[in-house]
Amino acid sequence: MKIWVDADACPNVIKEILFRVANRVGVAVTLVANHHVRVPPSPHIKSIQVESGFDVADNYIVQQAEAGDLVITADIPLADELITKGAHALNPRGEMYTKDTIKQRLQMRDFMETMRSSGIQTGGPAPLSQSDRQNFANKLDSFVAKNHKK
Repeated sequence: MKIWVDADACPNVIKEILFRVANRVGVAVTLVANHHVRVPPSPHIKSIQVESGFDVADNYIVQQAEAGDLVITADIPLADELITKGAHALNPRGEMYTKDTIKQRLQMRDFMETMRSSGIQTGGPAPLSQSDRQNFANKLDSFVAKNHKK
């Protein structure tokens, strides 16, 4: 099992949690972004910079991720592709996307996009709270404990 991170929009506090887990249990964590992302020196952590462009990082992650891998992303269409491929997707707030929930999330995303494009102000997501960070850390620890084999 490997952990892939859609790093373009991943909050720094979430990256720090991932770095600690990578070093604690020896799981490979790869951050993918279209800009340079600094990572601490570690044999378990690396950063890959892809070309700039719409969905270039997402496409790279889809190509590289394998069934059983975990991807950290808030991108719902990306999560859908990964779940279809047999990978797992966890958002930075600690919500594990599943086959049962992803279609509903896609429909809600599309609905909100339609509202925004018609001029309705929908606002963005709330800032990441301490509770969100704790939920993410708990879900990540649980997933890694269950799925990572040294």
